[in-house]
Amino acid sequence: MSTIEDLVAGAEARWLDGWATGPTEDEGIGPLSGAVAPDHVLPDHTGEERSLSEFWADGPALILFWRHFGCSCGVERARRLVAEYSALRDAGLTPVIVSQGEPLRAAEYRAAHNLPCAVLCDPDLGAYRAYGVGQWPVERVLFDAPREFWTHDRGLGESFQATRRQEGRPPVDDPWRGIAEYVVGQDGRVRLPYRYQYCEGFPDPRVLITAARLGGSGAG
Repeated sequence: MSTIEDLVAGAEARWLDGWATGPTEDEGIGPLSGAVAPDHVLPDHTGEERSLSEFWADGPALILFWRHFGCSCGVERARRLVAEYSALRDAGLTPVIVSQGEPLRAAEYRAAHNLPCAVLCDPDLGAYRAYGVGQWPVERVLFDAPREFWTHDRGLGESFQATRRQEGRPPVDDPWRGIAEYVVGQDGRVRLPYRYQYCEGFPDPRVLITAARLGGSGAG
């Protein structure tokens, strides 16, 4: 069985290779409002198999497609989610995170950031792609980075990764994979597709809550 150290090392290697190669997929086109939400079965942070549809079975769900576990944007989204969680639940929403990690890494990340909901594991990125969460072009990931980073040189990536490793948050997995959030109604149809334009473009929780309440059954 792989250890957490083995998994992190493999995820770091994938990040560095992806960084040096650059984005190779387009941004993707996900389901629009009113479309049937794709259902996927994925392991959660405990290793239990879960279907996305179980999260909207009793009311609207909020599916959060997460950036990689080393991204500072994920840290901020986690902080906001914790702060907003009660209001989301009061609106009837059941949040669930879809991540790029495996159960061991997802469990560690969930505990480190006090995440209050399930974290599902999609290292093969099948659910990401089904929801149109493709790769961002360079400008949408590195807009706030020094100019020399725009070439995503492997040596710069190695240096950046080493610095962040010392800080306890190494970049891992797909450096270019975008993020999105979907409100899905109890009928299994998309109520709101929220597609980030860059990783700090967090949604106003009132937009998510209004979409849930307009969704009818199961909303508060």
